[in-house]
Amino acid sequence: MSVSARQAAAALFDTTIGVCAIAWSGDAVFRFQLPEADQAATRARITRWRAGSEVPEGEPTAVIAEAIAGIRAHLAGELDDLRWIPLDTSAIPEFHRAVYAVTRAIDPGHTLSYGQVANRVGAPGGAQAVGQALGRNPIPLVIPCHRVLAADNALHGFSAPGGISTKERLLEIERTPGFGEPTLF
Repeated sequence: MSVSARQAAAALFDTTIGVCAIAWSGDAVFRFQLPEADQAATRARITRWRAGSEVPEGEPTAVIAEAIAGIRAHLAGELDDLRWIPLDTSAIPEFHRAVYAVTRAIDPGHTLSYGQVANRVGAPGGAQAVGQALGRNPIPLVIPCHRVLAADNALHGFSAPGGISTKERLLEIERTPGFGEPTLF
């Protein structure tokens, strides 16, 4: 399946972390947007598609409405792996799709390192390439790039709005060990 601007639509929706946005074609998601600084910025980002082309806002299909409900629940702490949400990744390069497949298999509350993802896609030593692919992830949260960390479990770079603080907040919501837990000292 290939995304067509004529078939595509987008919608904004409230969540516990702010206004998110989703874009779909048919019943498959091809973009997701975490909250920007304000609703207008989120709208501008999700509706901008290819050069000279915009995605119009529209009423979600039943499948997309269910995806929105699942995302809202997940962000409210009702953890869901969101793997049931249909995606259209046809416009994504092959290596990136492989990285996203490995990343999508990481359960909430768990993480992998960039190097571990590289090994799983058959690219040992390709941690930097994995990081670059994740930095271009058009469907964050559903393809949970926030669950990939540096080898030392440190938070480095996150291209979504809010950067590292957003990544940390998502890991806290998912009750990932080491994030958001009280310390003894």
